[in-house]
Amino acid sequence: MTEHDKMVRGELYDALDPDLVARRNGVRGLCQQLNASAEEDGALRRDLCQRIFGAGGDSVWVQPPFFCDYGSNITLGRRVFFNFNCIVLDVCPVTIGDHVMFGPGAQVLTPMHPLNAALRRQQEYGRPVTIGADVWVGAGALILPGVTIGEGSVIGAGSVVTRDVPAGVFAAGNPCRVVRELLPEDRAGA
Repeated sequence: MTEHDKMVRGELYDALDPDLVARRNGVRGLCQQLNASAEEDGALRRDLCQRIFGAGGDSVWVQPPFFCDYGSNITLGRRVFFNFNCIVLDVCPVTIGDHVMFGPGAQVLTPMHPLNAALRRQQEYGRPVTIGADVWVGAGALILPGVTIGEGSVIGAGSVVTRDVPAGVFAAGNPCRVVRELLPEDRAGA
């Protein structure tokens, strides 16, 4: 099994494996091009997004700058929006549903590091993240490894999401907790 296979499966892997380093460098070069592109260069941005993301690059809207580790582990639904300065560290699969919106500075993080210092110097691992359709992630929110956010939920700005969030709720805080269920008027048009 390759280090890439171990990584995507959430097993301990060597992040300095030459193949993984080459993959990261490749997508970071694409992100640099995206981040340096002009607003009016929509065709270039679309091409770069299709090359960066594993799926969904044809309809994603990214407001640069945007950063990711591999890109190929990010699966997007239709019309996902990343506002300025979003980060997706995708050592494990990141699955994002249709019409999800990320506020400025939002981060989706899948990497984990062993508590044992000697092991941490050599290996890391990750946990996948899943975000359902029609979710709104507020500015500066952190979505941590292994989290699932249910369809139609709203994550408050600055929240640190450490555990699963059910569908149809407003959740906020550090750690992020359900504040209330969304009312029918909150869901109008969904």
